[in-house]
This record gives sequence, C-alpha cells and structure tokens, in this order.
Amino acid sequence: MFNRICVVASFSVLLACGETVTPDTRARVLLLGDSMMASNSIQNQTVADGIESILREEVIDRSVPAARYFYILPISGAAGLRLDAQYRPGPWKWVVLNGGGNDLLFGGGCGTSTTQLDRLVSHDGKRGAIPDFVAKLRASGARVLYVGYLRNPGFTSPIKACGPAGNEMDKRLATMAALDKGVDFMALSDLVPHGDTSYHQFDRIHPSPKGSRAIAARIAQHIKR
Repeated sequence: MFNRICVVASFSVLLACGETVTPDTRARVLLLGDSMMASNSIQNQTVADGIESILREEVIDRSVPAARYFYILPISGAAGLRLDAQYRPGPWKWVVLNGGGNDLLFGGGCGTSTTQLDRLVSHDGKRGAIPDFVAKLRASGARVLYVGYLRNPGFTSPIKACGPAGNEMDKRLATMAALDKGVDFMALSDLVPHGDTSYHQFDRIHPSPKGSRAIAARIAQHIKR
C-alpha cells in the first residue's frame, strides 16, 4: 500500500485517509468504504492488504474510517468522509466497496423507522444514495462488488440494535445487484461463527486482523472466480 494521505477534520483528531491515485496507476482493483475496510491499517492488515496478498497484485485503498453517504462538512467530506468522494477514475476492472452502516447508526436508522434506510437504498434496489453511486461506478466500465457487514452472533455488541436494519439493507442490496450483471453483492452475515469474538476488535464492532483477513479472502475468491 502506498501514498496514503491524511487530513485533520473539524475540531477533533479524526483522520480522513485515502491512498492517492496517480496518472500512471496500473492497479486493477479500487477499494472504497468505511472502517470495516480501513481497520488494522497500523499493522498493515487491512482488507485491502489481505486482497493484495492473495491476488498478488496492487489494490488502491481509499477507504476512510467513519465514512458515510450523508455527510455535509465540505473539506473532510471531500477527503473521504463522504463515501462517494473517495472515488477516483482509473483503470479499474473491479471497484470493491461497503458503506451505509454509519448512516444507519448515526442517522437514527437502527430503530423502527426506515427513513434512513430508504434514503440509502429503496425496497426495489433502484433508488437511493447507494444505487446512484453504484450506477456511477458502473458507468466507468468497472465491475462492482458491494460488501455487507460483519455480524456478531452469540455475543453482545454496542451495535446489536442495528442488526434488523442491517439484515434489511442486505436484502435490498442483493435486489439492487440482481438488476445489473456487472454488480455483485456479498453478504458477510455468515462469516463469524456463533460466539466467536476473535473476528472483532475489543470493541466488538470493527474487524480484528483475523476478521479483515477473512473478509479479504472471501473478496479475493470472488474476484478470482
């Protein structure tokens, strides 16, 4: 992984980082997303690092912790905290991404209301911030792999209340993907064995290095196919 740039956002010590894309970039895989993708960067064990190791080719990683679709601050948003701003044109064969969880968590979408989820992706998969962004990615000619979120089966987590909304979002994303042969949806709801906390960090939200490797292995296997 090369050339990650960081900026300080707002009045906090929140870093927005994304790997740069240069005119001579030859990488075929671009990765976007939030902290599920960006976790474990200090140990060089992010999801992108794992994909690189398995495929033995460069992956451009522009994922940013705390990224979301609905983000209004202009500077930090342009630096990647607004998820669709992470994209850069390039010779991509694949764009791999996740996102939407922070919008549900911080936008009141983990309760009984479906308003925030509807803003992200409609029941029929045709409308919302996610289908709009995926359509933009497809217009570049790249295949798109949209990745769901890890679950925490058999143990408690601060985001446990988001489980039903996450399940519904998975269904809608699968519906979206079925509308375009160039779009795939990959659920991770079955990745973590029941009661196994080793796939998560101590916060039981973000993936541990083991979790990131497991996500990377599933993504790499899909790309190979």
